[in-house]
Amino acid sequence: MRVRVTFAGRTVADSGEALVLTEGAYPPVYYLPKEHVDPATLEPSARTTRCPYKGEASYYSLRVGDRLSPDAVWCYETPLEAVSAIAGHVAFYPDRVEIEEVGEGEETPGS
Repeated sequence: MRVRVTFAGRTVADSGEALVLTEGAYPPVYYLPKEHVDPATLEPSARTTRCPYKGEASYYSLRVGDRLSPDAVWCYETPLEAVSAIAGHVAFYPDRVEIEEVGEGEETPGS
C-alpha cells in the first residue's frame, strides 16, 4: 500500500511499504519506513512514552519552513516482539498532517 503524508503543503513522507497497525477500537495507524520520510522535516524531541503493547516510543517534531508541529511523529526503535515489524518505521498523528492512501498508477509529487 502506498501512503503519502503532507504537512504545510509539502510531502514529508511517501512510501509504498507502509504497514498498518490496528489496536482495539482505535483507527488504524500507518507506519512508514523512516528512510521514506524527508529527514529535513524531522527534529528530534525529548518526549518519550510507553505503550504496554509496543514498548517505548520516541518522538519527532515536524518543521516545514516556519510551520512547526511538536511531537507529531513517533517511532518504536526497539518495539516489543509482538510488533517487531514496526522497528525502523514512524507514524504520524492524523490530526496534525494529511495522510492519504495513493491508488495504483497515481503520480506522487517528485516521482
